[in-house]
Amino acid sequence: MSEHESMDEVRRERFSRPGFDSAEYYAGREEAKLAIEFANAIRERRLELGLTQTQLALRAGLRQPDVSRLESGGGTPTIGMLERLAHALELRFVARFEKPDAA
Repeated sequence: MSEHESMDEVRRERFSRPGFDSAEYYAGREEAKLAIEFANAIRERRLELGLTQTQLALRAGLRQPDVSRLESGGGTPTIGMLERLAHALELRFVARFEKPDAA
């Protein structure tokens, strides 16, 4: 991207490419958004408790690089890992499916 291109111009160029799948693009964006929200929630709660990444990792039975990866929005935690993290963060892990809001 040149310094004079706007993000809108880049997006228009990308969307006009042959074979571009906008549904896949938007699904990827939503997945990334959820990962970042999850990462922020872990980091904020860890900081509220005054824990380092290493301390959280020890409490959760993880390694510090695992915590770092999760806090940066990378990796896909297992259900077991989520349960251990919740316990280590003094929270309750709840997973549920909800119907989307009606438009």
